Amino acid sequence: MSKETVADHLLDRLRAWGVSHVFGYPGDGINGLLSAWSRAGDDPRFIQARHEEMAAFEAVGHAKFSGHVGVCAATSGPGAVHLLNGLYDAKLDHVPVVAVVGQTDRSAMGGSYQQEVDLHSLFKDVASSYLETVNVPEQLPNVLDRAVRTAYARRAPTALIIPADVQELPYSAPEHAHKMVPSSLDVAGWEPVPDDASLARAAELLNAGTRVAMLIGQGAAGAAREVEETAELLGAGVAKALLGKDALSDELPYVTGSIGLLGTRPSYELMRDCDTLLTVGSSFPYSEFLPPYGQARAVQIDIDAHMVGLRYPYEVNLVGDAAATLRRLLPLLLRKEDRGWQRAVIAGTRRWRTVMERRAGLSADPVNPELVAHALDPLLPDDAMITADSGSVANWYARHLTLRSGMRASLSGTLASMGCAVPYAIGAKFAHPDRPAVALVGDGAMQMNGMAELVTVAKYADEWTDPRLVVAVWNNQDLNQVSWELRALGGTPPYGPSQAVPDVPYAGFARSLGMDGIRVTDPGDVEDAWRQALSADGPAVLDFRTDPAVPPIPPHSTWEQIEATLASLAHGDGHRGHVVMQGLKAKAQELLPRRPGRR
Repeated sequence: MSKETVADHLLDRLRAWGVSHVFGYPGDGINGLLSAWSRAGDDPRFIQARHEEMAAFEAVGHAKFSGHVGVCAATSGPGAVHLLNGLYDAKLDHVPVVAVVGQTDRSAMGGSYQQEVDLHSLFKDVASSYLETVNVPEQLPNVLDRAVRTAYARRAPTALIIPADVQELPYSAPEHAHKMVPSSLDVAGWEPVPDDASLARAAELLNAGTRVAMLIGQGAAGAAREVEETAELLGAGVAKALLGKDALSDELPYVTGSIGLLGTRPSYELMRDCDTLLTVGSSFPYSEFLPPYGQARAVQIDIDAHMVGLRYPYEVNLVGDAAATLRRLLPLLLRKEDRGWQRAVIAGTRRWRTVMERRAGLSADPVNPELVAHALDPLLPDDAMITADSGSVANWYARHLTLRSGMRASLSGTLASMGCAVPYAIGAKFAHPDRPAVALVGDGAMQMNGMAELVTVAKYADEWTDPRLVVAVWNNQDLNQVSWELRALGGTPPYGPSQAVPDVPYAGFARSLGMDGIRVTDPGDVEDAWRQALSADGPAVLDFRTDPAVPPIPPHSTWEQIEATLASLAHGDGHRGHVVMQGLKAKAQELLPRRPGRR
């Protein structure tokens, strides 16, 4: 039997850490690893993406939806460079991901060799929590273990670089000797909690308030019961940062929905009118959507000590796990008998949901983009996993989907990178192959990389217990979010050469891969298309031909302005920039002439 190599031991160590999948793309910089994978019987599974950036996004999606570390692998040079965007997504959203990266042979380093890139300089920011090169076999256990352990502890991407020749060296363990660093695998679970004095100060502040608002983020995941009990005691309304959309059921009447530019009017009012703020597990960055300074006293709970106090002048910063901290805080809280504040929050939330239903029912040319998301909402399976891309589709995801307990959802929350939804969904499917996934994608992101990753979906779909992965494309032939930003922020019409995108036959492309593909141009067919896709026996792509001239509601719009906009849209004169958008459609047709017989 041949001697175990460094690459063999790397895979063995990953298995010991419970890693089940590695997302990557091959190259000669990791040939030693690929040979080891062959000897290991593809354990952990090597999942071949179409591009290293997609491999990194898939590792992020796998980590987000599984709760375990995500792992990606790439060759030296261009492969390593391609990982960066996905790894930055992990860094900014605080997701544990480990990147295993090849490098040219040690003997060629410094010789301007082919695909030789200074990887430490390349990764020093994105993998600043831990970055190391394995130069000798004895170094491997410590470097790999620290990379995994640090990724978990700091909720961050880490990277280990392994030169190609080192991968093929015989493995030898670190000796019991000077300048040898041993390592171990075990990590005990931990639930950090603040001290009693800090909890008492927080309770005193919260008990003194009469109009309490809560803001929760992804750090509140796993603390739904405690958040609900806290809101009930304090008579609070609860707003959610987008990354925390699945942390608490939207069916609770006092949950006002998302906050921020893509948020709801009730969330805006909640923050505007409260006198007390409790933030749990969120680093929502836009302070202009938080209470005016000096109006509200505030408490923050966050597991990361270096992230507390960043966004608002909190009086009490509690460093600890959200669920454990709230469990210790709850006995100190007094039930508020006056429920007038919470009743007002509930009334505003009901009114908003009615507005969303009315907006979804408005006519458009040809399909209202809000209708697409609104029609999906009641059809979502109870165990659905939803991913949303960056762009105007995130508006409709944030405002029209009512996430119920047990559903999971995510998007690129802080980096806000386009092109994340399809690879996220792939990563989620490998984390939970028995659950359906739905990816909500704009046509810009779909053309950027989503179409290529449909090949990955087709390659692996037969392996999933529940093969349903629905990709819905908002096909408006416009980079719509930026177009509206140009109008709203720049006061200028969209610039056609930068904003128009071609009309691509997404459904036809899906059918060419053996998937279901449905193109929808009639609003009357929207619900039926969703039903077909969600009942299919495999992946499906829905190509919704949506109107780019339907404006999102700014969350700070007054109720009177919202009603006026509804009336204007209902009379057909509210599509601001409609003439401009018609010009963009014409430009898109120039970019990609319509083929005969396209559906």
